[in-house]
Amino acid sequence: MARFVYRMQSILNIKIQMENQAKMEFGQAQRRLLEEEERLEGLYNRKEFYLEEGRKLRMDSLKVLSLRDNEYAVARMEEYIEAQKEAVRNAELQVEEARQKLQEVMTERKAQERLREKAFEQFMQEENAREGKEVDELTSYTYGQKRGKSKERRG
Repeated sequence: MARFVYRMQSILNIKIQMENQAKMEFGQAQRRLLEEEERLEGLYNRKEFYLEEGRKLRMDSLKVLSLRDNEYAVARMEEYIEAQKEAVRNAELQVEEARQKLQEVMTERKAQERLREKAFEQFMQEENAREGKEVDELTSYTYGQKRGKSKERRG
C-alpha cells in the first residue's frame, strides 16, 4: 500500500503553529486583564481604608491637618481608580482582540484539516481502486492459467 503524503502539510503545520501562538497571546492578555482587575480591587480597598480612617478621625478629634491629608488621600485614590479603570478597559480590548485573532486562526486551521481529510479520502478511494484492479488482474491471470492447463489435458 502506498503511503499518504499531504502536499500542503507544511501549510497545515504553519496554521497549527499560528494557532498555538494565538493561544499563548490570548492567555497573556487574560493574565494582564486579571492583574489590572486585581490592582483596581486593591485601589478600591485602599480608598475604603482611607474613608474608614476619615470617619474615625472625625469621631475622635478634629485635627484639621489629619482630616485634610485624609481627604487628599481619598481624592488621589479616586484619580488612581479612574486611571486603573481605563487600564482595565484597555486590557479587556486586548483580550477581545486576541480572542478574535485566535478564533480566525482556529477557523483557518480547521479548514486546512478538512482539506487534508478530503485529500486522504481521495487517496483511499484511489488506493482501493488500484488494489481492486490488481486483484482483478491476478484473478484473471490465475483463471487463464488454470483454463490453459485444462485445455492441454483434454487435447
